Formats: sequence, structure tokens, C-alpha cells
Amino acid sequence: MSSGAEPSRGPGGGWSRRRFVGALAGAAAITTVPAPARPQSGPAGEPAAAKTPAAAPSSAPARRDGPRPLYLGTYTSGEGAGKGIGLATYDARTGAVTGGGVVTGVANPSFLTVHPDGRTLYAVDEQDAGAVTAVRLPDHEVLGSRATGGAGPCHLSVHPGGRWLLSANYGSGSVAVHPLDASGAIGERTDLVTHSGPPPGPGQQGPHAHQFVTAPDGRHLLAVDLGTDTVYTYRLDDSAGTLTEVSRAAARPGAGPRHLTFHPGGRYAYLANEVDNTAAVCGYDPADGRLTIGEPQSTGTGSGTSYPAQFLVTADGAYAFLANRGHNSLTRYAIEADGARLRLLDTVPVGGDFPRHIAFSPDGRLLFAANQRSGTVTVFEVDGASGELRRVGDPFASPVAVCALPL
Repeated sequence: MSSGAEPSRGPGGGWSRRRFVGALAGAAAITTVPAPARPQSGPAGEPAAAKTPAAAPSSAPARRDGPRPLYLGTYTSGEGAGKGIGLATYDARTGAVTGGGVVTGVANPSFLTVHPDGRTLYAVDEQDAGAVTAVRLPDHEVLGSRATGGAGPCHLSVHPGGRWLLSANYGSGSVAVHPLDASGAIGERTDLVTHSGPPPGPGQQGPHAHQFVTAPDGRHLLAVDLGTDTVYTYRLDDSAGTLTEVSRAAARPGAGPRHLTFHPGGRYAYLANEVDNTAAVCGYDPADGRLTIGEPQSTGTGSGTSYPAQFLVTADGAYAFLANRGHNSLTRYAIEADGARLRLLDTVPVGGDFPRHIAFSPDGRLLFAANQRSGTVTVFEVDGASGELRRVGDPFASPVAVCALPL
């Protein structure tokens, strides 16, 4: 996505502005978030002890050597398109990727996620009549699809309890909830909320929900909307699967917020602003779900259009990485002040064109970048002490690679 100058199709300006920016896009600094949300209370009303990122224990599982599954999202229409969800494996020690076929029958599976129990894969069907699809693992049987009630779904996540699937419809600016049964199959939608306010930001024709995710406290859901320059907080009724809005956080007009990633301490998050090429540290209050968006800061990519895509944060909360599509780079930040500050360290060439999505291996040792325009996946080894990235192996060819999900 970029500014309103991008082409579109479909109803009401069309969801394809998000898709086709990939085809059209051609030293330290310190910034601290303003006063964060109030701290949680500990026993007897005392403030909870602050966590120190460098000393926080890692929640990443121990590395398992040998071939591990890697699932790849793509588009199944247009020039050079894929055929479905790409199947591959990677060597957990060397990072080498080997192709393994494709799961067909899913249209435009541009974003993927997995159930917390690891037995079901979910994909968006990013088209005008949006849907979400479940695929059983490890045999890759397609369990079925359900309509999201909106256009161009571009993100989905599973609520930590494993009973609800959350999706964001970019084209129609709405978020949806579906129930999940014991087999992982998707039930009929239980709620759909369209972002009708505030008015669209500069250059936008309407709301564009880009992400729908559960906060670390498990009680609040956050929806990032690029079109309204707003992050919405909802509560989920865990018995009915319905949403209640509890607060809104406004980014600066024209920022175009795209993706939010939490610090493991749970009181800060990092926001990638696609349209104005900035990042922001956000304070978060787990008590009421209120987000406070800090001042915009540099992505380290200069003044050109860079389309920041997504943050990743290491399990110990010490480093953050930002994918920059126009700059074809990964920005490395040190996280300081218990999560309240990002210190820009450097940018690293991604080794591909237009890194749309990045993901860690489960042990956090490897970082995978899906490069949309070059149709490749590049792999980096992450130094646990310094956060430095080192390219490993050769790029893996995958048609219109827009999502990489290593398990």
C-alpha cells in the first residue's frame, strides 16, 4: 500500500491498492515514547516490577535440528502468480530451504497463521468476496472456507485460547470473528465490525483494516487501520464471539499505520507506519486496553518512499527488526528503557526485492523474509547477543512471495 495514487479495482476503490503497491514501488538515533500508560498494579496495590529486556528469559523453544515445515503465502492471480499455499522445509541449523509442492484450492492466500496447537493452518482468501480457509496439518487437507463478510482480507490471527479466528478486511475496513471447533475447522462468522469513524486520513478513500491481533494480556484485541490512521481496541466476549469497542488511538494524519508488534513485557508495542515512512513506540495499558501512540521516528531508510511493512521483536525483548519494502532492507533497533525506547542501529540489505513479510523460526535463531517482487525468500541468522543479521544460503524462489511461516 502507499498513497491514494495507487491503482484500484473492485467495489468502492477496491482492495487491490494493497496488493499492487508491490508492483509499482520501484549513526544511531534515540527516540523515547511519551509518558507510557500507567503501570499494572502488583500485590497490595504496589506497582508491578519492571522487566529488563536484556535479563528477561527467552520464551523460545529449544532448536530442533533437521527439516522443519515452511509455508509460503502468495497470490494465485496475475502475472507470475503461484498456484496456492507453497510447501517447503528448512534446515533449522543452516537455514537452507527446500521446496515441497503446493496446497491448491485456496485463492490468493496472501497471509498465513497457525493454530496454537500446531494442527491447523489458516489462510486469508484475499479477493473481493473475502474468505478464510483452514488446512489440516500435517496432511494438508483443506477443511473448508468461510466468508469474512468483507473485501480483501489481508491478515488473520488465532485468539490464544484457540477458539476464535480473527481477520482484517483491508478493502472494506472491517474486522471479523469466526469460531473454531475442536478439529480446527472454521464455523460461521459471529461478528463483523466496520470502521465507520473517524473519517479517512489524507489520500485515503475509506477505512483499510490491516491487522487484527490479541494483546499479550489476552483480554483485548487491537485492529490497526491504515485508512483511518487509527488503532482500535476491542473486548471479545469469549462465549459469544462478539466485539465491543473500548478505545481508539489516533496516529498522526497520513501516517498509514499498518502493523503493530508487542514487546514481551506487555506494556509497549511498535507500530510500522506505511504511508509516511515512520515507526512509533506505543505505550499500552493492559488494565483497559488503551494504546498511546508516541512520536514518529526514523526507519533509517532516508527520505524516499520505503513502505515499512512489519516489526519483529526478539523473545528477550532486546532487539526489533523492521522490514522496509521500498528500501529493500531490514532496520535493526536496540530496545531500551524496558521497552519504551527504540535506538536505531543500522539497516541491512534484505537480498531481495520488496520484503513484504518477515518471521522468526520458533527458536528465534533464523529470520525469514518473503520478497514479493523478486519472488524469493531470504534467510538470516540472528545473533542472540548483538541482534546482528547474517545472510545464510541462497535465496529460495517462490512465486510472488508475500508471506513466510516457519514452524
